[in-house]
Amino acid sequence: MPQEKPSPAQPLPELSEVLAAAHVVTLPLKVRFRGVTHREAVILRGPAGDSEFSPFLEYGDPEAAAWLRCALEAGWSGFPEPVRAAVPVNATVPAVAPADVASVLGRYDAAHTVKVKVAERGQSLHDDVARVAEVRRLLPSAHLRIDANGGWDHDEALAALEALAEFTLQYAEQPVPGVEPLAELRAELQRRQLPVLIAADEAVRKEDDPLRVARIGAADLIVIKAQPLGGATRALRIVADAGLPAVVSSALDTSVGTRAGAALAAALPELPYACGLATVSLFGGDVAADPYVARGGELDLRRVAADPDLLRLHAAPPERVAWWLERLRRCHELLVN
Repeated sequence: MPQEKPSPAQPLPELSEVLAAAHVVTLPLKVRFRGVTHREAVILRGPAGDSEFSPFLEYGDPEAAAWLRCALEAGWSGFPEPVRAAVPVNATVPAVAPADVASVLGRYDAAHTVKVKVAERGQSLHDDVARVAEVRRLLPSAHLRIDANGGWDHDEALAALEALAEFTLQYAEQPVPGVEPLAELRAELQRRQLPVLIAADEAVRKEDDPLRVARIGAADLIVIKAQPLGGATRALRIVADAGLPAVVSSALDTSVGTRAGAALAAALPELPYACGLATVSLFGGDVAADPYVARGGELDLRRVAADPDLLRLHAAPPERVAWWLERLRRCHELLVN
């Protein structure tokens, strides 16, 4: 995604200042997520508050630089003005066996909406159907949505959505990769009169042109994330320009990063869908003494700060600290230049 140059009114902080504010942590996860059991992140203690830089390990520097832009906005400029006092959130069920679904849902104090991960590598459509069916059995009145992370091709997605439509899906998130394939799938679903809405996630945040999804009719709604889109301010502009309903989601952030997502959701003019911001419940450790988890199915807008003792407890090994700080240096250089 092309990087924006800093505006004259909000210059980037110097690299030395950012490095001095950086704390690299590694946090355990309760379940395997995106193939990992630990989440690494850089917590920045900026003058406007704590912020997070945690692009996934496989991302290249140009993509990761947008995540740093978000961290610098949150930590040095602060959040946009909210229009609501709290945001509703969904529960998330990773690609676990049906027998484990109840324990995952038990981590949430309210589950009015549930996102179920599907299309996991090494699993089958039978596994997906069984997982979704178990969620529906346990929560017959909840809104259900699925997230394939682009894991199906066109034919696989059609077969899967036909099989899963009986569970009354709110929408299917990124069933196929890319923008054109998403448009083709959506058109075919409409031709078959299959009542499944399509949400674009990677087709928004991983493309050079995040608005192309809207221009070619590839999705019914878009999923936005504060870090990958370069911060709440830029994400708000993308939503306004796209003219599509938006769902705010997490990039498996710590409590600190999740607060930036909540700030984005709180500032949206309209918020028709529950947000995917309850993923702190998937962590086995956190940087905040009072983890930023939902209460009554909502996140409030309280201040979230990293605890110095927890930053020390979860400090990454020296070689990982060096790796992350060098990555931060490279990304900062991209933003400056």
